[in-house]
Amino acid sequence: MKITCESDLSGSKRLLCFDLDGTLSQHKSHLPEETKELLHRLREKYKLLMVGAGNAPRIYNQMEQFPVDIIANYGMQEARMVDGEFQIVRQDTVTPDKEYFNRTCQYLREKYGYTDYAGGHLEFHASGMVTFCLLGSGAKVEDKVVFDPDRSKRRVLYDEILSLFPEHVVYIGGSSSFDFAPKQYNKYDSIMRYAEENGYAKEEILFVGDDFGDGGGDSHVRIYGMDYIQVDDYTQTPRLLSFLL
Repeated sequence: MKITCESDLSGSKRLLCFDLDGTLSQHKSHLPEETKELLHRLREKYKLLMVGAGNAPRIYNQMEQFPVDIIANYGMQEARMVDGEFQIVRQDTVTPDKEYFNRTCQYLREKYGYTDYAGGHLEFHASGMVTFCLLGSGAKVEDKVVFDPDRSKRRVLYDEILSLFPEHVVYIGGSSSFDFAPKQYNKYDSIMRYAEENGYAKEEILFVGDDFGDGGGDSHVRIYGMDYIQVDDYTQTPRLLSFLL
């Protein structure tokens, strides 16, 4: 359920889960100082958990080694702080059909006019996740950020991509790409797995993210009914969450 008011909610929550890019920071950028201070204050009252699309080391380093457990790659990877040290404790992997991905995404590029790109055509991650980078893997961050902020350009391709990759969950990922993961990996199921392993009930969980629309990285949280707060401007997140302090 979307939380839209500063109610008595804070007293019922024990586990706060966060998306990173667009929620706590700009895309692949360090945390603003005010947001970092917010997290330090929140961790005095709640267990904090990062739940991201990228891999755990990337999230950890982007947050400048903030001490927090991390669910990464939509649930394919998990890292925890063990005795004050960052450790990857679970790593699921799959083997994607690279030939099919290359052929099909090249067809999509040619059909929709994305033949001019920088760097790699696709990113094949160690987990087996795949990223289809419309601007290319080597595109500048500033170009990615302004490319499709409302996701309207990528939604033009979305239904066709779903039909071409029926064995995958397809996310309108990052700021200019699509992420592909095996069907069973999404933020809701990954959070619930963590919660069950660590003694948290669903009603004790609150998720904070920015991308809850269909195809969004946070969409399964909305679809399956977990309490969540939607961030529309990451610079306003400290103000938006101040009622939890």
